[in-house]
Amino acid sequence: MQRRALLAVPPALAAATVIGFPRAPRAQSGGAPLPVGRANELGLNAGRLARIKEIFQAEVAENRLPGAVIMIARKGKLAYAETVGFRDRQTNAAMTPDTVFRIYSMTKPLVSVAAMMLVEEGRIGLADPVSRHLPAFGQAQVSVPREGAPGSFDMAAPQQPMLVYDLLRHTSGLAYGELTQNTPVRDAYTSGGLYLPGQRDFDSRGPSPEDFTRELAAAPLARHPGTTWEYSMSSDALGRVVEAASGKRLEAFLEERVFRPLRMADSGFVLREGGAQRLALHAGVDPMNNNAPVAMIDVSRPPGNASGGAGAVSTAGDYLRFAQMLANGGELDGQRILSPATVRLMATDHVAGLQQPLPPGMLLLGSPGFGFGLGFGVRLADGGALVPGYQGQFMWAGYGGTYFWVDPRAELVAVMMTAAPSVGRAAYRRTMMQLAYGALES
Repeated sequence: MQRRALLAVPPALAAATVIGFPRAPRAQSGGAPLPVGRANELGLNAGRLARIKEIFQAEVAENRLPGAVIMIARKGKLAYAETVGFRDRQTNAAMTPDTVFRIYSMTKPLVSVAAMMLVEEGRIGLADPVSRHLPAFGQAQVSVPREGAPGSFDMAAPQQPMLVYDLLRHTSGLAYGELTQNTPVRDAYTSGGLYLPGQRDFDSRGPSPEDFTRELAAAPLARHPGTTWEYSMSSDALGRVVEAASGKRLEAFLEERVFRPLRMADSGFVLREGGAQRLALHAGVDPMNNNAPVAMIDVSRPPGNASGGAGAVSTAGDYLRFAQMLANGGELDGQRILSPATVRLMATDHVAGLQQPLPPGMLLLGSPGFGFGLGFGVRLADGGALVPGYQGQFMWAGYGGTYFWVDPRAELVAVMMTAAPSVGRAAYRRTMMQLAYGALES
């Protein structure tokens, strides 16, 4: 992302102002998602926080970013909330605090929490073979590169069964058609409607849950389970495990057990009533990639398959409440979602010593220094990374330009929402972290 002096802001950007939330907790459209605090009382420098708006407003002015909603909480209170730019640039509709975003892979932490709730209840075990819940996976084969014959593959029996644990930490042997170099796997995903080349990336909302499970289980695995961290459709499969173990559709389980208790009123797998008027619209091209066309998922209609890997929508305020629940050790406003021990297990590295062709930190931030837990990227040490933060910081992001992190030691939680599926998203994530941590005074 280029760095330029802040340009004069066009009149249409006058909507990019500080959000005037009342100093009281409300979790509904237009209200503060958490109790509001003053930055200086929370150990943050308000003047330094103001740099966030300046930097992102300049990106809007240069047409590299349509707009953003950014929220930062410290010690459980909302310290910073800002809207920048446009919800819809074509009509000059300003970004608002209650703008709804396609969150893509930030769906994964939601589904991971759902699965761990069922683990706490004894309905799922981390050591369960996936085939215990989804029998079709009992016939899995692995597509193995043929020695001495580049581009050729043979089928082999898996060296060990795929476990629920593997789905949570992306060591299942599953892949993404958009990312894998394993031709038989990519071809099987394409023929099964799980990968839509030339149409939309990361969209598996079309098939029914049953058809999705059948096609995914019929495709070969790209790796032997338990051997390699590879970003994949693991969370989509995990969503089907949640359905099998709970007896409910994934969207219904999350609504009943997570969204409603946490008062995440705009989160789900389809726009709520009135949500279409608040949906953040993207440019249809990536200005950081020679204006290459980009298409995003259709969230105006209920999906055939509630994609646990990339299918949900949310607002910055809703997701901040979810992240604050995790920061609190699984509880928010008297609603216990998970135990502190479970959150700690999820936010601890589980992939040390495994093969990592594209490590989690490089995928997410273009930075070393990160492992992966049970649904989140996890910082391994205070040093060794290209962004500030403390060991134990955990986070994830979405293809559409969304990002969040939780830093328990710094008592810092942040959410950044944009509608910009761009090759520049890792740079925006790093910049956001630099600016937020640069405002810490204690």
